[in-house]
Amino acid sequence: MNRRGCRNRFQKSCAGPVTAQYTPRPDGTIEVLNRCERADGNFEESLGTARVVPVAGQPGAGRLEVRFAPSWLAWLPVVWGDYWILKLDRDYQVALVGTPNREYLWVLSRAPCLDDATLQAELDYAGSLGFDIDKVERTGR
Repeated sequence: MNRRGCRNRFQKSCAGPVTAQYTPRPDGTIEVLNRCERADGNFEESLGTARVVPVAGQPGAGRLEVRFAPSWLAWLPVVWGDYWILKLDRDYQVALVGTPNREYLWVLSRAPCLDDATLQAELDYAGSLGFDIDKVERTGR
């Protein structure tokens, strides 16, 4: 999911299914691989790094900083984006992820197609947090 008019650079060329794969690394960071199908049938990939952001008094709060810029720019704070896990189901099948400024929102699912009722429940929750869910756009349909 992404918001219409607020697509990030990677999402602008996406026309088909979008995937995000998170893989823990031995150093404690997380490899992030975003992949999508373009209109021409080819795929575009973006490889990034995420790091956990500790929250005082809330171990496992689900806050990440993610960067897709080259590693030599990692020292610059502006290359790191805040990705907060806003909701995660008990079985780790669906996650609602957004930015603290409510500019970006994603519903991530392990299943390629999320049923309408589950998707609506996630969006309703995002709306209760102040996200403009009328601008959410489905991908991969």
